[in-house]
Amino acid sequence: MTSSQTSLVARDLSVRAGKVMAVQGVSTEFRRSQLTAIIGPNGAGKSTLLRALMGLDAAASGAVHLAGKPLHAWSRRERADRLAYLAQGEALPPTAQVRDVVALGRGAGDWRWGLLPPLSEHQDDTRAVEQAMRRTDVLPFAGRRVEELSGGERQRVSLARALAAEPGFLLLDEPTNHLDLGYAAELIEYLRCEAAGGVGVVAVLHDLTLASQADWLLLLHKGEVLAQGLPEQVLTPDNLHAAYNLRASVLRHSGRLIVVPAVGGR
Repeated sequence: MTSSQTSLVARDLSVRAGKVMAVQGVSTEFRRSQLTAIIGPNGAGKSTLLRALMGLDAAASGAVHLAGKPLHAWSRRERADRLAYLAQGEALPPTAQVRDVVALGRGAGDWRWGLLPPLSEHQDDTRAVEQAMRRTDVLPFAGRRVEELSGGERQRVSLARALAAEPGFLLLDEPTNHLDLGYAAELIEYLRCEAAGGVGVVAVLHDLTLASQADWLLLLHKGEVLAQGLPEQVLTPDNLHAAYNLRASVLRHSGRLIVVPAVGGR
């Protein structure tokens, strides 16, 4: 397959949020088997871009192409089969069992309206749900209720729910938000494993040191692409100052980059 057949592409994409052009002329390509981190300061347009890639926010101009075809040419069902989205701070039904929540990724009901059926007995659904739970290490507590889980465990359940759809691309909006450092680092490792397995993973991240573990970075500033490329190409003192008005050093330790703000920061 050509790269266009295995990619999610934004072409000169602009998206309006109210009266503001939150994304302006963004052109970039997200590929399967790659973990891409979208970074940038608050208000840079990161979440708006992610929603536009899902078709949740309409483009003011430009376009999104999925597997070489305009996103609008895919039906909603076809998009759902290829793209999975994990929203920021996704709420889960507190009294539901983990297995049933993960089954929602197969299109089984909607818990917000009390429609949370037991796991489908269809062989493909059963296999997909079990594999998703295994890959996120939530299978050991498949029978527990969501309200009994820690914050990190809940986020893994949300990830399993998204993976149960067996998407080509997984889009996550600040998946490490409100997680302590250990859980956040653990979640990045799960995302790296998914990318290694062939999924295109696109995640909005605030922690630059965690983001440096991605294969590719997209740095946004005021809705525009300031830089994109390998972590060492994007996470430079000049780029960090331009985007965040931050003076920082970028160090390498054990093969990984660490962003260290200067004393006084700005």
